[in-house]
Amino acid sequence: MNSGSRSDRSRQDRILDAAMEVFSQQSAAEATLQMIADSAGVSVGLVQHHFGSKDGLIAAVDAHVMAVIGAAMTQPLPDSPTEAVLEMGSRVGSLLSDHRAVVDYLARLLVDGTDSGVAFFDATVGIVVSHWQQLAEIGATRENLDVVWAALNPTILVFGAIILRRHIERHLPEPLWTPEQLSRWEESVNTLLRYGQFRE
Repeated sequence: MNSGSRSDRSRQDRILDAAMEVFSQQSAAEATLQMIADSAGVSVGLVQHHFGSKDGLIAAVDAHVMAVIGAAMTQPLPDSPTEAVLEMGSRVGSLLSDHRAVVDYLARLLVDGTDSGVAFFDATVGIVVSHWQQLAEIGATRENLDVVWAALNPTILVFGAIILRRHIERHLPEPLWTPEQLSRWEESVNTLLRYGQFRE
């Protein structure tokens, strides 16, 4: 790869990062290419050169965010119910600590109800429902467990923490993404699920 290609890639990455930050602070409908260009330190013409239009830029940011989240969340879970719950909590914790801009952008997608946000929420619930159905079939859950709500409750807990992160942090001694606070959050969620939904 020549230096020109590396430079183009660097500018594209900078624009994507800036767009993700701007879009996470306000809706994509309200954001302008000028805002994103200013944040990235480039011209509007360069943004258009790489992405064509705001819709093209939104599609590129969505694809990047979904790739990052997908890499973290779609790997197979352990067979053990307890280990599966712990693993999901760990994966979300890693996203919060290592990809805060991605998480903030996802929160905006969910709140705004964009097509990407709806698709991601529905796909997540589908995966979790399938997992709880498997656990119910092997007798690992309470006999009267409502499988749909068993899937929705942890999803709400996770997405709620993502969407409300800045509000939650007002009640914590340090940001949620710090190791100590993530550990507190994971332990609290895992305890709630482990003793609320699994067979004793």
